[in-house]
Amino acid sequence: MLTYLIKRLLDLLIVLFGVSILVFLMIRLIPGDAVQIMLGANIEVTPEQIAQLRARLGLDRPILLQYWSWLGNALRGDLGESVWTGAPISREILGRLPVTLELTLLPLLLATLLAVPLGILTAAWRNSTLERVIRFVTIAGITTPAFWLGTLFIYIAFVLAPGWPTIGYVPFSQDPLGHFSRLILPTIALALPMLAGLVRILRSSLLEVLGQDFIRTARSKGLPERRVLYKHALRNALVPLLTVLGIQAGYLFGGAIVIEQVFAIPGFGRLIVGAINERNYALVQGAILVVTAGFVVINFFVDLLYSVVDPRVEYA
Repeated sequence: MLTYLIKRLLDLLIVLFGVSILVFLMIRLIPGDAVQIMLGANIEVTPEQIAQLRARLGLDRPILLQYWSWLGNALRGDLGESVWTGAPISREILGRLPVTLELTLLPLLLATLLAVPLGILTAAWRNSTLERVIRFVTIAGITTPAFWLGTLFIYIAFVLAPGWPTIGYVPFSQDPLGHFSRLILPTIALALPMLAGLVRILRSSLLEVLGQDFIRTARSKGLPERRVLYKHALRNALVPLLTVLGIQAGYLFGGAIVIEQVFAIPGFGRLIVGAINERNYALVQGAILVVTAGFVVINFFVDLLYSVVDPRVEYA
């Protein structure tokens, strides 16, 4: 296990280093002069102001010196300052981090808690009426966009419960009840399409495992079907489910931009969109670095869960 952990940590560091290079070059490779693009078509901007902003952003130095300076500051938690407000970018990102984590964890938790029993039912009761109904619902869920569900939920809440708070965000410290009441609808809107995909993946994985030799051996020994299903088959079928959960968590952490717009939630997605609209490229660069690093770290922990669910992964 220690060898596997060290190997994965080295892989993580290499990937994070590559991510830092890509994120750094992303702004530098924009066609044209990034400083002039940020300032826009303002005829009152003087060459002196352009030179000052370029020096402030460190764009007047050789690109290698820019990278090492930026990387060193980033490792200390300093992502620079917002071009227009002068506020530390780290502070702006940390202000959105609790919102983003909630909008990631709550849909994942809800989808997982529902997907496991539904996936087991569809695999155990093949060709039954219940299995057909669940499959029909999951296909409909996969093809239904989350933003459409969000809009539909807002309309339903307005008709059935006009006083229900559906839009906006309230910190938990200010109003715990209002906080969670505003997160219910976006959580369900994000969880349902994800749930549909998880049920289908778990069903396919379970059916494949249930057809393997060790399952037939367990049944031939007279083990109860429930024990065969839950102890032997389910654990071996969880690896594909964990893979999809890791990918979905990474996407949600990056910000469900459309859902944030629909429900007016101040998450990472709205932060990045606002920074792009303002041409605040320093903030865009810092936010994307955090998002991509979060995606990589989440999948690192998923790799570790592989070895817990299936110890054979350590030797693969």
